[in-house]
Amino acid sequence: MSESLKDQQVLVTGADGFIGSHLVEQLVASGARVRALVYYNSWNQIGWLSDLSNEVLQSIEIIQGDIRDTERVKGAVTGCGYVFHLSSLIAIPYSYVAARSYVDTNITGALNVLQACRSSDSLTRLVHVSTSEVYGSAQRVPIDEDHPLVGQSPYSASKIGADKMAESYYLSFELPVVTARPFNTYGPRQTARAVIPTIASQLLSGCSELKLGALTPTRDFNFATDTAAGMIALALCKQAEGEVVNIGSGREWSIEETAKILMEVTGCEVPILCDEDRIRPEKSEVNRLLADNTKIQKLTDWKSQVSFQAGLGATADWIGRNLQYFNVERYTI
Repeated sequence: MSESLKDQQVLVTGADGFIGSHLVEQLVASGARVRALVYYNSWNQIGWLSDLSNEVLQSIEIIQGDIRDTERVKGAVTGCGYVFHLSSLIAIPYSYVAARSYVDTNITGALNVLQACRSSDSLTRLVHVSTSEVYGSAQRVPIDEDHPLVGQSPYSASKIGADKMAESYYLSFELPVVTARPFNTYGPRQTARAVIPTIASQLLSGCSELKLGALTPTRDFNFATDTAAGMIALALCKQAEGEVVNIGSGREWSIEETAKILMEVTGCEVPILCDEDRIRPEKSEVNRLLADNTKIQKLTDWKSQVSFQAGLGATADWIGRNLQYFNVERYTI
């Protein structure tokens, strides 16, 4: 009998984030009993979970905490059959100026989750969420899971460290962990630290020129609901245990191409200005990311469902309704 998440107790760390909130929605729709670990703050804010319907919110258990807190993480994991570990610091530019916080959150946080899962007597599977940034600039394309890992930023280095900790817990302790490695996810609820909402928010705010960094890098963009579905597919796949598995569309788009499509979607065509403040250090810029998604398609029945144009349209619609979250006069790192 195939596995199912129906009636299963599931934990999502980083549930208040962009991808985490979409994952929570899909897990609730699948019939799972969802526990959502969100970052504690004194305003009692729950991040992007606040964008979910009241019906979904009322069905989940929200726990405030910090992924760096060993005891809090252990308590959150207790009783869960499936754990999705998404909680991370993710902005690459910020990692240039705050590297230690990336080590503390991304590596130590992952260790806390791994140890809590190892101590659990209820765990069926842990999905540890990585990033395509660990590959650095493509040395061959498409990028398969055996591609070398290159720490081209403190962020990517911290994620490599976290991935290797997950690998070690599988090899040393037979922890049933799968490392999901999504390529560039986009969609509603993504903040301006990412390129697609940066472009769309400027255009929808009526800018006279579009300020961007490098235009030639390419990315394998995957819509948020597709990324979340890939994580769930891997959680339900015993054969994926101990494996690293890409989640990507298998198509690539340059930043310039993406900007032009968004101009068509929004009906706002303006000149593109290269802003020096947005240019990453030369050796740190990842120039090309294109996923080889053969492995996930062999292991599961997953594939991207949302076309790039349709996804950009949905993203622009959401940003247009939520421009209060975007300060287009300021470069967000």
